[in-house]
Amino acid sequence: MTRKLLGLLALSAINLPAAEYYLDSRSGDDSRAGTALETAWRSLDRVNAAAFEPGDRVLFRAGSVWSGQLLITAHGTPGRPITFQADGPGARPRIDAAGAVEDAVLLRNAQQVELRDLELTNSGTNNAPRRGVHIIGDNAGTLTNILVADLFIHDVNGTEARKDNGGIIFRTRGERTPTRFDGLRLERNVVWRVDRSGIAAQSSHASRTRWFASTHVIIRDNWVGDVGGDGIVPWATDGAVVEHNIVQGANERAGTYNAGIWPWSTDNTLIRLNRASGLKTLLDGQGFDSDYNSRNTVIEFNLSHDNEGGFLLVCSPGHRRQHENSGNLGTIARYNISRHDGARTFHVSAAEQTLIHDNAIYLAAGADVQVLLLSDWSGWANGLEIRDNLFYSEGVGRYGHQVHRSDNGAYGITAGWGPATNVVFRGNRYVGHHEDRPIEAASPDSMAPKPIAFDWPGPQFDPRHPETFPAFITQHRVWMLSLMQRQFGRRAPSL
Repeated sequence: MTRKLLGLLALSAINLPAAEYYLDSRSGDDSRAGTALETAWRSLDRVNAAAFEPGDRVLFRAGSVWSGQLLITAHGTPGRPITFQADGPGARPRIDAAGAVEDAVLLRNAQQVELRDLELTNSGTNNAPRRGVHIIGDNAGTLTNILVADLFIHDVNGTEARKDNGGIIFRTRGERTPTRFDGLRLERNVVWRVDRSGIAAQSSHASRTRWFASTHVIIRDNWVGDVGGDGIVPWATDGAVVEHNIVQGANERAGTYNAGIWPWSTDNTLIRLNRASGLKTLLDGQGFDSDYNSRNTVIEFNLSHDNEGGFLLVCSPGHRRQHENSGNLGTIARYNISRHDGARTFHVSAAEQTLIHDNAIYLAAGADVQVLLLSDWSGWANGLEIRDNLFYSEGVGRYGHQVHRSDNGAYGITAGWGPATNVVFRGNRYVGHHEDRPIEAASPDSMAPKPIAFDWPGPQFDPRHPETFPAFITQHRVWMLSLMQRQFGRRAPSL
């Protein structure tokens, strides 16, 4: 066969017309062709059993309701994804797993696929793992270009005993074949009243001895609220972008260690323009966290407020466990606003080479806050620079290191840095009452932020009305950018 003919055959394959398949829970019939609205299929089982080709679309009739599970194993090709989405005006098509299966939607070893515009719920009567969407790569190599967008996921009552269940969970297993995602996007989803995690990951490649990180992971413009445990947590990723997500109420029911938005065992994560509030308890309970085995995390232009545990945790155990854990190295937290967070503003435990600069911290009237807590986790911090920050206190701000810890996560502190080494304060601006205020290194050119008046609380979203979310998320991004510009001037991103 000539090279020219091979090229023509390849071009004709690319230009093959894609098929559309329709699904209607009220008037469909699985014995029909499914290729027109008049011949729509009826059941999820019929979709699950079908073999789709690149470019095909599976269209779920608006207002339809199904029980059970949607299983997606399809493989599209670059530029020709296989799409599963709503069709027609009206209420989102709904899949109610009713606790009968673990996952309302399961994407297993799928790639080049898109899932859009569905409503998912999964509530059962017993204590068991449950999820809205489960994206799993299982000994499959590199899986490319998966988009999960514009879903309304709610009332998933999974178990609080495990982090790998809740709203949207993405996982990689690679015991035989190293497996990762390349191009996973989770965008504009509403995740409400789920247990235990909002949007989170797990991976058998989190250890440095088995490292095979997912790449081009983007978690953007999602709203996560009333979560039993963690809000948003990427695992085993390199270069993940977590941008303009809202976590509103987390660590509500788990009764153990959870935070709002944080990476676990990642490299080069960018966390920016997010908002985290309403975190419960002192068992962590911070709005943001840079955690275990993570390197070069950047946390910038975020808003943290009204979190019981505080603003930011930076931590990893000092022991390395036979090189599985490289520690927490090189975290940068800059140009963030913390407003009326409780307990601890910056909690640093056994992290190395941490830089905290140009943040604006506002302590509430009557609050007693540990602005800096240094604590022991099989080791102490080494290399911490805190410079050019605003510490504006209408209550009491304290600075020191751990002398004891209570079972509820509260710390007693005393002045000084204890066993922590190479801790430097320079160029910070202090307003109000501060106890054991640090001795500052000389900084004649400090550019610490000045206090601003807040336009509060900004746009609000009611998850009982998910149809309002597209307008809300656009308005909220504009408000966030405006807030950052007022606080940080030309250093902030532009509108």
